[in-house]
Amino acid sequence: MTEEFVEMKKGSDIAELFGSFDCNLHCLEEAFDVALSDRSAVGTPRISIKGEEENVMRAKAVVEHLKTVIDSGEPISEQRLLYAISGVKSGEEDALKHFEGTDTLCVTVKGKPIKAKTAGQKSYAEAIKKNTVVLSIGPAGTGKTFLAVAMAVTALRRGEVSRLILTRPAVEAGEKLGYLPGDLQSKIDPYLRPLYDALFEMLGPENYQKQMEKGTIEIAPLAYMRGRTLDDSFIILDEAQNTTPEQMKMFLTRLGTNSKSVVTGDITQTDLPRGQKSGLVEAVKVLDHIDDIAIHRFTERDVVRHKLVQQIILAYENYAKKEIASQKKRYTAKKQ
Repeated sequence: MTEEFVEMKKGSDIAELFGSFDCNLHCLEEAFDVALSDRSAVGTPRISIKGEEENVMRAKAVVEHLKTVIDSGEPISEQRLLYAISGVKSGEEDALKHFEGTDTLCVTVKGKPIKAKTAGQKSYAEAIKKNTVVLSIGPAGTGKTFLAVAMAVTALRRGEVSRLILTRPAVEAGEKLGYLPGDLQSKIDPYLRPLYDALFEMLGPENYQKQMEKGTIEIAPLAYMRGRTLDDSFIILDEAQNTTPEQMKMFLTRLGTNSKSVVTGDITQTDLPRGQKSGLVEAVKVLDHIDDIAIHRFTERDVVRHKLVQQIILAYENYAKKEIASQKKRYTAKKQ
């Protein structure tokens, strides 16, 4: 039996770490088979961790990471707790340390700071800062679009660019555009809604509308990009898995002087017709190893939505692997 201590700055930090009704404490104890308790001495708030040595050291690594989160003034969310536990169990303590001290990427209209919530998100933000073009691939809920919009708004506020251009392909996914009510703009608005939502949170509806009227912000279908040269702009192509190779090449060659481009997509959720190659998949192969172009890959561990989303993604991945293995087995049996 081993006992380790983690000193906290103040007693209220222990309550914050343990969580409401000690929910975080119970989660940590169950995850590492240890016992945590408040063992504060006079004037020295501290947490005791008891159990088998290896388990204790793992739990201590998580507690020390969460301590840095509290020190930065952020709450301990369920997602943050589970991410830290998963990271330590996977032997990625170094990634957690790299993630600590994350900078604020943007401040919303309500004054809420937006920061990277995972090491993958921090690497993504750093890639956008350092490169002119970033291709971001990953499952739903990893913050690909939201963080790109946050950094675009910050670049606009700082005067680094003079306009934001956000686009996505208006690919029909089970519902024909012609059946939707209204004019062309009304028909394409549902496809652009995630971009509107992100901008509303950053700027507020009124400021967003003003920027749209001034032409500082433009949101349009990908088809509207043809023939243009986009100078002094921060350009985001969302849902890029639904582009054709020709559309992707067209978009990437719109890049003008003093511009930055971020391309996001989930190659497991393509709505293109069966047999049609995805432009995003091809671009990753074609543009790999080109200077000033970064390819960033998220995993299910970077999902910051409900914890079930991670499990859903993993379940689908495992199912796909089993299907592939089954098809290979049937193919081998036929050949024999």
